[in-house]
Formats: sequence, C-alpha cells, structure tokens
Amino acid sequence: MLAELRGLNEECGVFGIWGNPNPAHLSYYGLHALQHRGQEGAGIVVSDGQHLRAVKGEGLVNDVFNEDKLKAVDGKAAIAHVRYTTAGGGGIENVQPLLFHSSTGSLSIAHNGNLVNATHLKQYLERQGSIFHSSSDTEVLGHLIKKSSLSPFRAKVKNALSLLKGAYSFLIMTKDEMLVARDPHGLRPLSLGKLGDGWVVASETCAFDLIGAEFVRSVEPGELLIINDEGVKSDRFVEMDKRAMCAMEYVYLARPDSDIDGINVHMARKRMGKQLARECAHIEADVVTGVPDSSISAAIGFAEESGIPYELGLIKNRYVGRTFIQPTQELRERGVKMKLSPVVQVVKGKRVVMVDDSIVRGTTSRRIVKMLKDAGAAEVHVVISSPPMTDPCYYGIDTSTHEELIASSHNVDAIRETIGADSLTFLSVEGMVETIARPYEDENRGLCLACFTGKYPTEIFPDTILPHEKELLR
Repeated sequence: MLAELRGLNEECGVFGIWGNPNPAHLSYYGLHALQHRGQEGAGIVVSDGQHLRAVKGEGLVNDVFNEDKLKAVDGKAAIAHVRYTTAGGGGIENVQPLLFHSSTGSLSIAHNGNLVNATHLKQYLERQGSIFHSSSDTEVLGHLIKKSSLSPFRAKVKNALSLLKGAYSFLIMTKDEMLVARDPHGLRPLSLGKLGDGWVVASETCAFDLIGAEFVRSVEPGELLIINDEGVKSDRFVEMDKRAMCAMEYVYLARPDSDIDGINVHMARKRMGKQLARECAHIEADVVTGVPDSSISAAIGFAEESGIPYELGLIKNRYVGRTFIQPTQELRERGVKMKLSPVVQVVKGKRVVMVDDSIVRGTTSRRIVKMLKDAGAAEVHVVISSPPMTDPCYYGIDTSTHEELIASSHNVDAIRETIGADSLTFLSVEGMVETIARPYEDENRGLCLACFTGKYPTEIFPDTILPHEKELLR
C-alpha cells in the first residue's frame, strides 16, 4: 500500500561496497534500489584508503546526489544509507552514515533497525562524559566503540555490539576495513554479494541485481564479517539467539524482487494471497484488485486460487508528493485521490475483492473503500494478506503505540464497520507462517510475529544496565 498515506514505514536501508574503483557511484545505484526503505534522507561515506569523506542530505536519492558530488568523494570503498525517520527524528544531523573523527582515526556507521536499550546506554554514556551530536540511536554504537579499551579495533566493535538489544544491521567502516554485523535474532535482512574482485553488502538482494553483483549468502544472526583488501573473514560477536526475522519484511517492507533467506518476496506474497483465498472461500465476487504496490502479488495469488478474475481496479500516480502534511481533512482526502485512482469501468456495478497487505489505523482503508464505492462498486470485500496488527513494533517500524493500531482496540467486525467494507477478512497467523515457508523448524519458522501476537523476541525497554554490562562498558 502507499506508505506515506498509511504511516507504516521501515526505518532504513544500508549498502556497502569494498574493493571497487567506483564505490560512490555504485552506492548511488544501490541506494536507488533501496529507496523504498527510506525517503527522508540519504548518505554515502567513502574511504580512499587514507581518509573518510561524506556526502549526504535530506530528501530522495536523486535530490541528494549529483555527478559532481559523487566524483568528489570516490575512492575504493563506501557505505551508504537511506533513512526513514523513526528513532531520533529528522534533521541533517541524523542522516546516515554517521561519521566520527578522532585523533586515533575516523569511523563511519550505517544502521538499519532500532535499539530498544539505546536510551539507557545513552544516559550511562553521558554520565561518563560522552556528548551526543544527534538524536539517532545509531550514535550510541560509535561512543561504545570509542570508549572501549580493547584492541584491536574489531575487539572494540564486538564488545560494543554485545551490549546492544533490539534490531540492527550495522555497516561500520574505517579507512582500512568494513565490519558488517546483524543482531542475534536476525530481525532485519542483510546479504553479502560479490562484484568482480570486490564485495558488496545490502539490506536487500534487489540492490545486487541493479549493479550486477552476485548474491553469495545471507549474513547470519550474531555474525560479524570483516571485509578488507585481503577478502572476507567471518567471526561472531555473540551466539545466534532464536531466529526472528520480521514477518512484515515479507508482507510489506521488502521489494518483491528481493530474496530474504532464500525466499523470493513476490512468491511469498503470492502464496499468502492464495492462502487468504482459501480462508475466505465464502466470498462471492466479480473482480479482484490489489492496492498498489505491495499488495499486487497477494492479489494475483488470491485471484488464481479463487478463480475470480484479477483486474487493475486501482491505479497509483507515481508523480505526486506526500499528502500527510496537508493541513485540513478535505485536502488530505484530495491527496489520497491524487495518489490512487479507481478504474471506473473495472469496478462499476461489480462486487470487488480489494486485497491489501495490512491495516494500521484504518483511515486510508476507509478512504479507498469509499473511493471504490463512489466509482460504482456494488460491494467491496476487503481481504488482508496478514493478521490484524494488535501490538506495536519497537524494532524499526513506526507503529510504537497501541493507540496507532485500530486492531488493538477493535475486533474485526468493528474494523469492517469503521472502514465501510461489506466484509473484512484477515489472513490467519498460522496461514501466514506456513505460506511464507521459511526453512526453519521452530514454532514460528524463524519469524518475529510480535506485532500480531504481542510476543517479542527481546526485552522491549530494559530499565537498567546489568552488572556484567557495566563491566563491558569500562
């Protein structure tokens, strides 16, 4: 669905490349492929073997970079980032990669995810004399690394990472090497690729496809990769905990042409659509349509399984700016109509199955149902290719309170009445888990289902720093 309308957004995307003569330009293309993961800001930090140099700004990738800026920072390696504002806030100081300079050398960090113990670590570090220059939770890692008295550098990094709780994929670069880390649960995706004699890392494999890199493997939960001129070496900063990849990566967040842990996102969504059709076989309708873009795959699967023909009943206008800043309800309504248009001849007089990937607040679903009915649809049956989102996410998706989630306080029939649909069906948790079909045998097949079940794989707000952690902070 349209992320700007609905308010369901993922925090960031990261990209890194080592051992290539055009790292800044390739990072630019990599960020283009990851633009869907963040539209608030973008940045690239490049190493030429002696210095780290940055170019970054607020806005879309195309707005931030141009040829002159990229030429000015080229070298042999780079890390890059697209940001969606969740933890921290807006402002150029929060645009990543963050770059730190000191008498012992420079350091740059890019982060996808959210640290649930960042506040307590930050307060502790401030009491020890640290001064923070951003409100981003990512900066905590830089201070932890710098504070460590261990040697060599990778030991400092391992020590610092072991103190973090939450979801994270980190790229950490010095002039000599790039370190790549993924949290012990693997909550966010991260993959390793090969491009000629160089190495590439990205949040999603679609970035590899764009630059012609070859996928090698997923970075394992709790793994630390050290990439330098000698190649890639694998280490661990902590043992892998129970796998808990965010289910919303498959449902909504990732691009359909990406593979996550060997599973193609489009095919997973299509299977979810098929299962959804099996779970609501009672619906009688004339046409199936999906809400662009992330619901199209599920809508195709639903149509194939149900035998109801699929049609483009809703068209997305790709050249319209955001609508959520409009000051009045009337202008917001017009903004939705600018972004989505019904195809009247497809829906007029028809019983329409409207497939969407999720319902957060319900406001946009209500507007789209009304739009279809205003276009002449006889009935609108809303089917959702994920379960009701009843609980907040604290791992990088901006639904951090129960008040933001209509399913937290309304049952399915109440939600149906609120959005004005003739019927409303959500995919079951069991159906979603089985149709994503991750290759793991534990109860949830290695998925984090917290936003659907309220069962979180980590502590959410650790209220103190434990004694053994204080020892690591010394």
